[in-house]
Amino acid sequence: MLTDNQNKPQVGIIGMPPRQVIAELNARGCVIFDLDEPLLRRPIDDAGELLPKVYCAILRTAVINAMGLNLEAIYIDTGPGKCDCASHVAIILADALPGTHIIRTTNLDCDDFGTPVSTTRMPLVAKLEAITASVKSVQPHRQHPPCTPTVGFWGVPPRDFSFLEPFPDTTHVFGWSRCMENKTPYNPALEEHVDHTIPMVFFAQSFCAKTALARHLARRHPRALFVDGDVSATNSGRAKIQAFIELCGVDNAAC
Repeated sequence: MLTDNQNKPQVGIIGMPPRQVIAELNARGCVIFDLDEPLLRRPIDDAGELLPKVYCAILRTAVINAMGLNLEAIYIDTGPGKCDCASHVAIILADALPGTHIIRTTNLDCDDFGTPVSTTRMPLVAKLEAITASVKSVQPHRQHPPCTPTVGFWGVPPRDFSFLEPFPDTTHVFGWSRCMENKTPYNPALEEHVDHTIPMVFFAQSFCAKTALARHLARRHPRALFVDGDVSATNSGRAKIQAFIELCGVDNAAC
């Protein structure tokens, strides 16, 4: 519940602030809200007061959360681990929320924490939920046994996790989502790593700069589907993914 822990300092994060920042917030006992997630039941068009309608749905969601929650501070990764748009949002929120400390951070952490969740057998929705939740802590994930992958998901966590439902439990996670689990959001080598032996879906939020890299990597892959998504997952989008996975014979023989 958003109303829990009212006596503790409440702060928000956008993107992945450095581990040192998260460690300090944990030590203070702060309640951390991941503003990239849809926390409030408000239409996304409410962000139109501050942001254009044609804009990243994740950052539009972050603005809605920032305006609707009473936060002591908001820590925004405005470095290469997030995007230039996050830097622009920091400027806008500083003007719109004069009573909230808007603190820019640059996450260049490079210590590898591993990616056991990305490679284990688990529903893809649960994997991404675990990975996104981990940004609130400096602790690594507990170890999970790896599974043999049958399909890959490359990209960022979608705003609407129902987008992930067509994927089998043996999906391996790649791209920026794997970088999140490794706690190294700016890690080009890890982000660009793909598996050419399995079919892969390459995903980015509509209007995100990562759509260029997603499409580029998909074009270089022998069995790839490139898709982007805006606010909510559509039936046609999920059906396209399901059809691609089935046509690749994931449920039967390898294609």
